[in-house]
Amino acid sequence: MKKILKVVLGFFLILVLYVLYILYTTGSFREIENKFAGEVMMKVPIVGAEDMQLSMEDQFMIISSDDRAGRRDGKPQQGGLYLLDLKNPLAAPRLLTNKNNVSTPFYPHGISMIKIDSAKYKIYAINHPDEKVHMIESCILENGVLLEDSIYVDEKIFSPNDIVAIDENRFYFTNDHGYQGGYGKLAEDYIGLKASNVIYYDGENYREVASGIAYANGINYDPVKALLFVASPRDFLVKVFKTEANGNLTFIENIDCGTGVDNIEFGEDGKLWIGCHPDLVHFGEYAKGNKDISPSEIITIDYRGKGDYTLEQIYMDDGTKMSGSTVAPTYEDLIFVGNVMDKHFLILKR
Repeated sequence: MKKILKVVLGFFLILVLYVLYILYTTGSFREIENKFAGEVMMKVPIVGAEDMQLSMEDQFMIISSDDRAGRRDGKPQQGGLYLLDLKNPLAAPRLLTNKNNVSTPFYPHGISMIKIDSAKYKIYAINHPDEKVHMIESCILENGVLLEDSIYVDEKIFSPNDIVAIDENRFYFTNDHGYQGGYGKLAEDYIGLKASNVIYYDGENYREVASGIAYANGINYDPVKALLFVASPRDFLVKVFKTEANGNLTFIENIDCGTGVDNIEFGEDGKLWIGCHPDLVHFGEYAKGNKDISPSEIITIDYRGKGDYTLEQIYMDDGTKMSGSTVAPTYEDLIFVGNVMDKHFLILKR
C-alpha cells in the first residue's frame, strides 16, 4: 500500500511540476506593468488589424483586418485590406478590397508587400475562407487601386500564418501548426510540441525549408544581410536563418525574447519591431472569449550578427488600451500597433 501511495504521490508531483513549467514558459508568472515613454495619439476603429505592411518610400501602409471574434461567435463578417496614407496618418484608412479583387469570403491574416516597379506593388495575403481551407492570394496595387492577381493553393499551405515576399514570384510562409486537430494540435498549443514549419515557394514548387518549430508565426526577410527571422511565440524565440540563393535556410541561432513574439517588422533604425503576447495562457483565454482583455507588448531587437544583439522593451499594457498586440511598424515618431481581435488598433507617438 505504501509503495502504491509513493507512486501516486510521485506521479502527482511530476504533474504539478510540469503544469508549473508550462505556466512559467508561457508567461503566466510575468508581472504586467504598464510602460511607454510616449502617448496614445489615436484609437483607429478597425477590427482585428492583425498585420501591417509599410512603404517608407511612398508613405503608405496596408492593414489586414478580420473580425475573428465575430467568426468565433458565429457572426462572420467579410475581412479586408485597408490603405492608410502616412502623409496624413490620423485620417481614416480606406478599404481597398471588394468582391472583384479578392475571394469571397476573405479573412486575411499575415500579409507581405513588395514593390515591383515605380508605380506597382504586389501584396500577398494569407486567407482562411474556411476552418479547413487555406490559401494565399496576391493582388496588384497600382495608383491606389487594388487589382486581383493570383491564388496559391497547395497541400503544403495547411495552416498558414504569415508570409514574406522575396520578389514578385518567390516567397516564404509559416505554417503555425503541424497537426490539423486532435491531440497533436492540443500538444502543440499547450505542451509546446515543435511540429510547425517554414515553406519556400520558388515560383513553381513548394518545399519545406525549416521544421521543428513551436508555433511558427511572424516571418520577415533582410535582403541586405540575407537573413530570415521567424517568430516562435510558444518558445518565446526569434529564430535566425541564413538564406541561400536556392531558398534553403541555414540555422544561425535562437534569440530568447522572454515573450510571445508575433509579427516582425523592420524599423527605419534597422531594428526588428515585434508585437508580442507576454502571457500566452491569458491570451488563449481571451481568444476563446473567456477574458475581456489581454496584455500587449512591443519589443525591439537590434541584431548585428550571431551572438551580437540587444533587446529592448518599448511598450507594455495590461490590455486596457488595446488587447492582444501582434505587430508594431514605425514611421518617423509614430508606432502603429495591431492586434488579433480588438475593435481598434493604436497609433502611438514616441
